[in-house]
Amino acid sequence: MHHKKTNTLKRRGRAMIIVGTIFLTILASLTIWILIAGPKLPAETDAIIDEVLNNELPELFTGKTGVVTSDGLDIWYESISPEGQSKGTVLLNIGMGASALDWPPKFVREFVDSGYQVIRYDQRGTGMSDWVADWDSKNPYSLADMAGDAVAVLDALEINEAHIVGLSMGGMIAQEIAINHPDRVTTLTLMLTTGHAVDPEMPGLTSRYFISTMVKGIPLLKYRIAGGEKNLIKERIAKTISGLGYEELDIKEIAETVLYDLRKRKGLNFRGVLQHRKAVEVSPSRYEKLKTIDIPTIVIHGTDDQFIPIEHGKKLVELIPNAKGLWIDGMGHVFPFPNMSELMKKILLHLDDAHR
Repeated sequence: MHHKKTNTLKRRGRAMIIVGTIFLTILASLTIWILIAGPKLPAETDAIIDEVLNNELPELFTGKTGVVTSDGLDIWYESISPEGQSKGTVLLNIGMGASALDWPPKFVREFVDSGYQVIRYDQRGTGMSDWVADWDSKNPYSLADMAGDAVAVLDALEINEAHIVGLSMGGMIAQEIAINHPDRVTTLTLMLTTGHAVDPEMPGLTSRYFISTMVKGIPLLKYRIAGGEKNLIKERIAKTISGLGYEELDIKEIAETVLYDLRKRKGLNFRGVLQHRKAVEVSPSRYEKLKTIDIPTIVIHGTDDQFIPIEHGKKLVELIPNAKGLWIDGMGHVFPFPNMSELMKKILLHLDDAHR
């Protein structure tokens, strides 16, 4: 009896050793994969980052900045004026969880150099605007509330009418502005967005895409785990390569932007991302109201967008009376877009046409 018990304990011991060995092997393999996987950073990355770290940061906001109160919250904004006579005003509305700093400098400069005043602002819960500390998931704010923040910025600057540009969630906010304040909108530029994010009859975010995105993001954890300014810059560079490839990469610009956010602003608010997502979920369909707006509109969407599939963009063109679609072959949910300079010519032509 004692002999059998001893053998049983030995078998259990061997089994535990085998299981432990397998676990450690998997853990070691995962660690190695995290360390070596992910996009390869260009050879000059370290040198460029070191240069930025060792030099004085440039001021990334060179326009007139201010704060306006909207719905009890302070909303930060920047207004950049062109040289000479202004052709009009462009109001930029960024995507979920992002701030004014996330608009690529070249994208902003294109409008200013073409004669337009540009306004960008930190949406509630981001950047230097108020972060909503007492947010209640059972009584969240909506996209219409966020559109009210944008209009409050226009009011503070005494701007009666503007070209409204919106990216992803910002495109949804742009629609809310056009629906509720049509007299304040000269044109609409809607990029990678939808008229109803949770429409059950439209394709949405697939589990396959969600899982693949999560898997692709695992190797980037090495930068976050290592921590420090340099690694956080590398993380952003790797994410940019994952989305746009190497051709659109400006390492110095990315390094300056990340460092500016870390040193001179408040960084990313993860709670703000969740709040924005909830605002999208609780906001009702805009389909019927979009049929009533009489505003020149261009809808830009990638044919391979799996976050907000292109069917949503085509639906917007179908609903908005004066909308035109611009579909970019093979592009996913990324910004800036590939071959951005050519696309900017079309966006600027869309704006200029409204003044002829």
